Amino acid sequence: MYFPLGALLLSSACTTTRPPSTADTAAARRAILEVLTTQTAAWNRGDVAGFMQGYWQNDSLVFIGKSGLTYGWQRTLDNYRRSYPTPAAMGQLDFSNLRVQPLSPDAAQVIGRWHLARPSAGDLQGHFLLVFRRINGQWVVVADHSS
Repeated sequence: MYFPLGALLLSSACTTTRPPSTADTAAARRAILEVLTTQTAAWNRGDVAGFMQGYWQNDSLVFIGKSGLTYGWQRTLDNYRRSYPTPAAMGQLDFSNLRVQPLSPDAAQVIGRWHLARPSAGDLQGHFLLVFRRINGQWVVVADHSS
């Protein structure tokens, strides 16, 4: 079953009984930045499957990019592999201008910039909005809008 991004956010907001405390907010930010750091390291060693470990492994994961909507973890992985078939095509990933905003104890959004340094294929760059949820104690991306 697929859930639109708005439904995920509304669902998270409706089930929250308290706003995040300062300690919760700091811990969420650290955990989310750790996910992004782990993803960057995996990408930069050419490990797309490792990069995808930061995403929700569910058919309701949504990726929004220049080609439109993609639902599902496996389809998103397949698209990454098709678009970046070699480490040279993948290049070196860098995230910057990150703004992590907890929305509740179990939901957050991250806005930032991505850049791929690819000397042989030309650099790519853009911006993103990620929606994170804490599921089974782990912060994962449930929605990714990258342009």
